[in-house]
Amino acid sequence: MAFTTANGGTQTGLADINITPLVDVVLVLLIIFMVTAPVLQSGIEVNVPKTRTVKEITEERLVITINKDQRVFLGSEAININEIGSKLRQKIRDPRKQFIFVRADENVPFGAFATVMDAVKQSGITNVSIVTQPLEQNGGKR
Repeated sequence: MAFTTANGGTQTGLADINITPLVDVVLVLLIIFMVTAPVLQSGIEVNVPKTRTVKEITEERLVITINKDQRVFLGSEAININEIGSKLRQKIRDPRKQFIFVRADENVPFGAFATVMDAVKQSGITNVSIVTQPLEQNGGKR
């Protein structure tokens, strides 16, 4: 496309986009995402008990975690143990159809685990599964 200048001459428009700054920005963003992705995926470290019967989790569900220091988390958010029921009621629509997983460190006292289970039951959720790890098989022997 050509246009006329103030002194009567014609000049062509700059039709090409400079790609270099765009590539620089994209590469910087890629590096930022590569560095931050492993940090975002790190979860709460819990050493769950080992059992013979383990069902693989295939769907995204609400998870309550109790770590070895007896801190309680809903998803990745730390919550007060007394607020479990109210937080669950905020997040769910139909408690009778809601499934929830409870992950507890194997060193957590039963009293803390029972308190969390009681709060879950009081919120109306009856479908509760306890997360465990499979027992290690030693050469196929049980």
